[in-house]
Amino acid sequence: MINTYEAAIEWIHSRLRLGIKPGLKRMEWMMEKLGHPENKSAYIHVGGTNGKGSTVAYLRAVLQEADYSVGTFTSPYFEQFNERISVNGIPIPDQDLIKLVNIIKPLAEELEDTEWGSPTEFEVITAMAIYYFSEINPQDIVIMEVGLGGRFDSTNVIHPIASAITSIGFDHMQILGDTLDKITFEKAGIIKKGAPIFSNVHQEDAKRVIQEQAGEREGILYQNPIHFRMVDHHSNEEGETFSLETAWGSLKNLEISMLGKHQAENAALASEILLYLSNSLSYEITEEHLREGLKKAFWPGRMERLSKKPLVYVDGAHNIEGLLSLKDTLENRFASSSKKVIFTALKDKDLRGMIEILDEMDAELYFTEFDFPRASTAAELYEISRSASKHFSENWKELIPQAAENAGENEIIVITGSLYFLSNVKPFYLKFSKNKNN
Repeated sequence: MINTYEAAIEWIHSRLRLGIKPGLKRMEWMMEKLGHPENKSAYIHVGGTNGKGSTVAYLRAVLQEADYSVGTFTSPYFEQFNERISVNGIPIPDQDLIKLVNIIKPLAEELEDTEWGSPTEFEVITAMAIYYFSEINPQDIVIMEVGLGGRFDSTNVIHPIASAITSIGFDHMQILGDTLDKITFEKAGIIKKGAPIFSNVHQEDAKRVIQEQAGEREGILYQNPIHFRMVDHHSNEEGETFSLETAWGSLKNLEISMLGKHQAENAALASEILLYLSNSLSYEITEEHLREGLKKAFWPGRMERLSKKPLVYVDGAHNIEGLLSLKDTLENRFASSSKKVIFTALKDKDLRGMIEILDEMDAELYFTEFDFPRASTAAELYEISRSASKHFSENWKELIPQAAENAGENEIIVITGSLYFLSNVKPFYLKFSKNKNN
């Protein structure tokens, strides 16, 4: 019996040693033992390479605006582990997490002696979330973010009322495959018979695979830009503005507070799903709910401003697609500012491809490192870079305050790369900034 929050977290994290074990047999076994809680909630399933978290945030904010109670399951957490299982954006209480561990732990131990072996960390957290939203704190609707891939991801035991594929990019290739076709096939594994699938994917090869899989799996496909599309996008002082054209009509001048054209694309995808819920499933979501919810939606670590003077942002650009979006945002929104970019990443990423994009930025580059099992070193990142304006520091806790204190009047500092890194940076920088101002 586990009695403390610390012991509960320790037990969950102890399962990291099991790594990633693709397949649904362990999840299906646990779901059967729990009385099939996966069949008791209305789900929206969100997969893709980038944009999953933001899309979840837009969906949740609008549904909350429409007075629905919304459960979310997301990963990784940014500041607190409990964020991964949240109700209306509020992480579940510690006591509920302890209760869930005591329900799932005996099953994990029993499963260890079967032919399928012990469940992984992500599998036990997924089982906890599904059980929580069906038995302990039922919600009007639950939004589940895919962990990795789709076809064999542990979240794929649910049968959603709608699914989304936000984007396709080259990430986790050692598991998902080394071609766009293979990666898309894995992502498209979340398509279910009779359920609508909403796609924001733009590459022609990837779109073809999604169309094929939707046909084979008898899913109903809504594809950008065939069934919906974002138009008239422009940036404003506080965020982005865009219009949306859909089969259900046009919505003009929708506003979001998250920065970047890619965030407007994510908001357009979420809006199409919400219009489907309203028009096809009788969810009571008005245009006013949609507008207000989109405006209020927030997702930590995505061009999130930590201070105005100096101007410091954190952005979780942890793969090539994320860095391309960051580059586009900096070029279009901060064209006249001088830029410092502080970066680190995990070793299993496409480091050369990512650093090539950084090298193309009109920015001074600072490579660093942090304490994490799969983290790269500052020196190896520095060596890969061909930038004429590059530096490295092994101590990010010295580097970041120095950069902030030496920032010029017309300068922006962007701290980017691994989300695990940014989850350490944000509380550290906010504390530093507060102490400095006091």
